[in-house]
Amino acid sequence: MSEINWARELCVAITVSDTSGKIVYMNDKSATTFAKYGGRDIEGRNLKDCHMAASWDKISEIMTSGRSNCYTIEKEGVRKLIFQAPWYDNGQLGGTVELSMVIPPNMEHFVRQ
Repeated sequence: MSEINWARELCVAITVSDTSGKIVYMNDKSATTFAKYGGRDIEGRNLKDCHMAASWDKISEIMTSGRSNCYTIEKEGVRKLIFQAPWYDNGQLGGTVELSMVIPPNMEHFVRQ
């Protein structure tokens, strides 16, 4: 049975780092999103080198607390939802994963009962 690489072409940028902050995986959308910083060539680089100290502190907090971080941003007129969380392998902390997805300016919101 062949393995499906469902994340590779997903329209959501997925960036995964290990516990030291080294980028260990980028899907195609992530590589495109970070093209001006080197794209896929930044795999193997450390997030500490790519972020301000406050951002690295937040990434470290995600790993130590085990809690996720979710927020929206706008850059160059494009709104995005950012979701960051720790990831685990057999119960052991592996690092962090960040999902970044473009959201419409007037996104619908539904309250379901």
